[in-house]
Amino acid sequence: MTTKHRIFTTSFASVYPFYIAKAEKKGRTKAEVDAIICWLTGYSQKALEAQLKKQTDFETFFQQAPKMNPARSLIKGVVCGVRVEDVEEPTMREIRYLDKLVDELAKGKSMEKILRA
Repeated sequence: MTTKHRIFTTSFASVYPFYIAKAEKKGRTKAEVDAIICWLTGYSQKALEAQLKKQTDFETFFQQAPKMNPARSLIKGVVCGVRVEDVEEPTMREIRYLDKLVDELAKGKSMEKILRA
């Protein structure tokens, strides 16, 4: 029996400030991070805030996402030494997609390119 990766049981709200800090350190905004999360998951701003308030874990956060963006399959590249498109476990792949989008934001990519417009 395999054990779940600990990120699955980590509350999304506990990692969220690190996404914001990473973006703000590079001159980007919380609003841009929120826009990325909402684009990826289909959560509205209000629903995102409710998930944060509930301290939802990562696995539940992605399982309850209203509508994962079909364009997320266009997200390619390496995060933490792992190629996102090669991640087989579905929830872990969603987490890596989000990590990659926040990385792109922090690296100065335009929102249009990040959101695969």
